Amino acid sequence: MTSLLTAEELREIRRLHVQAGRRVDALLSGDYRSAVRGRGMEFEEVRSYQPGDDIRHLDWNVTARTGEPFVKIFREERQLTLLLVVDVSGSTRVGTGGRDGRTDRRLQLARVAGGLAFASYRNRDQVGLVTFSDRVEEVLTPRRTRGHVWAVIRTVYDPRAHGQGTNLAEALRLVARTQKRRAVVVIASDFLDPGPWDRVLGALSRKHAVYGVCLTDPLDDGLTGLGLVSVVDAETGRRRLVDARQLRGSVPVADRLQRLRRAGAHAFELSTQDDPFAVLHTELHAAAGRRRR
Repeated sequence: MTSLLTAEELREIRRLHVQAGRRVDALLSGDYRSAVRGRGMEFEEVRSYQPGDDIRHLDWNVTARTGEPFVKIFREERQLTLLLVVDVSGSTRVGTGGRDGRTDRRLQLARVAGGLAFASYRNRDQVGLVTFSDRVEEVLTPRRTRGHVWAVIRTVYDPRAHGQGTNLAEALRLVARTQKRRAVVVIASDFLDPGPWDRVLGALSRKHAVYGVCLTDPLDDGLTGLGLVSVVDAETGRRRLVDARQLRGSVPVADRLQRLRRAGAHAFELSTQDDPFAVLHTELHAAAGRRRR
């Protein structure tokens, strides 16, 4: 397919590729490994309990049958899989410009995808990608090459999506069907889809380590002082005249985060005003701290 990217957009992707690599080396690599290590564990055998064993690994079925305590032994997979599930619906092309005047949700999503893909590559893990709108748009099978990192960034930055709406549940069902081994799943979206995705996410969270990156923009809080403005819904194409003060997200960010957490995901907010690499560093560090407790 012929690229529809302009020369400036291609330069932006190259900048993202270089920036993600540098910031990963500076911030993310250690925290990424600390947050996901041990997540890719395979059952190996059971053996008699020995003093010092983690009681959380007790095999209650064998213990009940034998009357003696037994524990499950796991081995860590040498190569984990990071799966990025990224929203490329119409709303991701909307934004107030961020701190640099040019950051919309699409660019911020590409930074997140690039940073995590590079962290995965640096740690010898595979990274895959699922992009979605009101349908599954593209699927990149998990791989570990530097060129694949480039492909992830480009696919998120230049999604060429066929749909405009949002259907998160369909994307999550695809992940549940295809990702059989335990993985780290990172979902990046504004999570304004009111659809019934909670149950699918809950089932996914019980098998995989799931992170929800809730993307926001100051536009979500409305615009004051502009009066009546003509707006076009990025997902439906409908145009209407509205009071700018009413231009805010239909669901508060706190509610979106709570919905994710109830389904078992580690959820955090990322604004177009934020440094995405710094936020990822903070959240991965926090996740690693929770694992150690």
